[in-house]
Amino acid sequence: MSTAIELDAIDRRILRALQHDGRMTYDELSGQVGLSASAALRRVKRLEEAGVIARYVAVVPPERVGLGLTAVINVRLEKHTEGHQRTPMEAFRAGVQAWPEVVECVALTGEMDYLLTVVVADMQHYSRFIMDTLLKHPAVQDVKTSFVLERIKSASAVPV
Repeated sequence: MSTAIELDAIDRRILRALQHDGRMTYDELSGQVGLSASAALRRVKRLEEAGVIARYVAVVPPERVGLGLTAVINVRLEKHTEGHQRTPMEAFRAGVQAWPEVVECVALTGEMDYLLTVVVADMQHYSRFIMDTLLKHPAVQDVKTSFVLERIKSASAVPV
């Protein structure tokens, strides 16, 4: 895991502004954070090089592109045995990377091993994903699904 870098108040203002609008110009950014455009550019480049700003993306609400069903799936893997070439965890993590329906996968403590956030068009699409992909993966032992009824808060920004 990467270590955090020291951020001053201006770095934090830059990050808050860019998380709100990653397409703003350096002139607009400089006005918001109280620096010249060239100083703002230098700060942003330093934050990018340090990995504090990992990338710039467009935020696409799933329902606006025909993905009207979001499922949160708890996944338990089979236990590792000596005969495996790769551990179930390694095989599962590799599989998840190839599944476009999975928009987030986190490892958990507790009874289940992973939590997946999956976006699909509808229940038929979900059923195909579960039956043809997730449950057919050799490392998967058990899944439990909850469906999102309403998105109360969905933030891509972190509190800096």
